[in-house]
Amino acid sequence: MLLSTWAVIVVLVALTALYVAAEFAAVSVRRDKIRQKAEQGDARAIRLLPVLDDSRQLDRYIAGCQVGITLTSLVLGAFGQATLAVELRPLFERWGQLQAAAAQSTSTAVVLIALTTLQMVLSELVPKSLALQKPTQTALWTVRPMRWSLFLFSGFIKVLNGFALLILRMLGAPQAGHRHIHSPQEIDLLIAESRDGGLLEPNEHRRLRRALQLGVRSARHLMVPRGQMAAVDIDSRPGEVLRWVADTPFTRLPVYRGEIDNVIGTLHTKDLVLRYLEEGDRATIESVMRPALIVHESVTADRLLSLMRERGNRQAIVADEFGGVSGLVTLTDVLTEVMGDVADEFQVREPTPERLQDGRVRLPGGLRLDEVESWIGVLWKGEADTVGGRVTEELGHLPKAGERVTIDGVEVEVENVVHRAVASVLASPRVAAGAEMGDAP
Repeated sequence: MLLSTWAVIVVLVALTALYVAAEFAAVSVRRDKIRQKAEQGDARAIRLLPVLDDSRQLDRYIAGCQVGITLTSLVLGAFGQATLAVELRPLFERWGQLQAAAAQSTSTAVVLIALTTLQMVLSELVPKSLALQKPTQTALWTVRPMRWSLFLFSGFIKVLNGFALLILRMLGAPQAGHRHIHSPQEIDLLIAESRDGGLLEPNEHRRLRRALQLGVRSARHLMVPRGQMAAVDIDSRPGEVLRWVADTPFTRLPVYRGEIDNVIGTLHTKDLVLRYLEEGDRATIESVMRPALIVHESVTADRLLSLMRERGNRQAIVADEFGGVSGLVTLTDVLTEVMGDVADEFQVREPTPERLQDGRVRLPGGLRLDEVESWIGVLWKGEADTVGGRVTEELGHLPKAGERVTIDGVEVEVENVVHRAVASVLASPRVAAGAEMGDAP
């Protein structure tokens, strides 16, 4: 066999590998890394960045890769059939004692299978793996030959893209170019992979996951329950309110008329202090009251943040389906959902789970069910959202201190009840304690 024949085959295999690597690198490379290199003066990054920033250019770039892969594959098959198959035919005629036509068919089949296998390994699997492992280097290395290819294939790309768009319109499918976007589920997987790879600390991973869940976490899950709300009647005397506020950590309070279900505004204690200094007992709460933000308990946390920003409120009244007040949610509550405890020195810290010497765990009644598993070794499920609600649901009546119940194999004792709500319980973990559970968040 001639050396030139193999040289052409090697070139075609290498070209296919180039286009495969360029395609996978273009769709997997991080745009911020390319932008950083472009800012540092890397000429290749400067050429590639506009492609990544424009979905139409990226779509054309990917189309060029696909055209290159198709053409080089077809040329490789045709060239192998015209050269290697012809050169191998006499061997099959002698060794297999085949007729000329049968020998030609056998030779062609063997060559195509061999070249296809070679191409799949060297031109697809290997460059794909390299591009996914080192997308930045691969994308920069392939950008220059891809610019030449895009110039050569420009006619093919226009025609093929035109036919593709026509078919999409006939099918009623929207036109969508290639974009570097990921769904929340994909981002969650990327975050988990970064944690497993040691790039993220456990607390960083936890905060990022919580941030992704803001779109599904509702105000009902974040709010302070109605029974724990601090509010003032609009007819209260300013002096009495100020004396009461001095003993509390709150700076913003809901204002109601008659009963708590009739919230009509929000009081900022600073406004009341300034008005009281000016007018004394003649000051009224209504004169310094601000409009209240009232949301349904099903509104999501991210939407709640948007509403607070639009209205200039730092807290919102949460209403149920019947219009009654369910609770109160503040900006701090939303931030705590993502960052963990962000309470300041004036704010009373929320109770946290505590492991006791006898092996049991003290769980606050307001602890969310999705935070319980790491402490008791089992995930509680039910209609309720909190530990106290789950215990009440299992008992079927308002609990009393000292009552016991078993939930999913976990023995629970009601330790404390405040205002008919479970304040804390003592639970016997179903799984042995151990150091790992003791370090649970």
